[in-house]
Amino acid sequence: MTAPLDGIRVLDLSQLYPGPLCTMILADLGAEVIKVEPPGVGDHARTFRFLFNQINRNKKSIALNLKHPEAQEAFRRLARTADVVVEGFRPGTTARLGVDYETLKSINPRIIYCSISGFGQDGPYRDRPGHDINYMAMGGVLGLTRDRGGDPVVLGFEVADIASALNSVIAIQAALLARERTGEGQFVDIAMLDCVVFQIGRAHV
Repeated sequence: MTAPLDGIRVLDLSQLYPGPLCTMILADLGAEVIKVEPPGVGDHARTFRFLFNQINRNKKSIALNLKHPEAQEAFRRLARTADVVVEGFRPGTTARLGVDYETLKSINPRIIYCSISGFGQDGPYRDRPGHDINYMAMGGVLGLTRDRGGDPVVLGFEVADIASALNSVIAIQAALLARERTGEGQFVDIAMLDCVVFQIGRAHV
């Protein structure tokens, strides 16, 4: 039986949890995922061997130092043959590296480019760093989970990371479907805080 995403090539520039979880699901659905890691340490999740193995199955891996023009050109050559790019840098980083959506779109108009960041690609918080607990706090999750004394309790799993990964998978698949009709790719902007707020909204329906 042919897998649903058989024949789809994904370039994965992301590290740690949200992006790699997204691309793992795409790989499980049959996509060819090429994980692009910096030389040396690679994905920082490699420090946590169990986590890395858990969310990077079914992927290929190459090392490219995208701070070097030769590596940037090598990535752009790969992008000519790719369907999807997933990245999790701070906004503006991929533009400095010459591997942003507008650059890749100019050489592959069918590319679907998914950026996962804490606060999205625009707005007053776009350049702020953050982690799962920050997005849970700002999104209201910690206001719903309290101990008997009324103090916030951190959940035992990464709410923002997992929600943003799942929303990325949904959006990427929707973009692939739209491309079948239009012949053109698109940019997917996933804000982790938005994914938390969406869940809180559903909790009060």
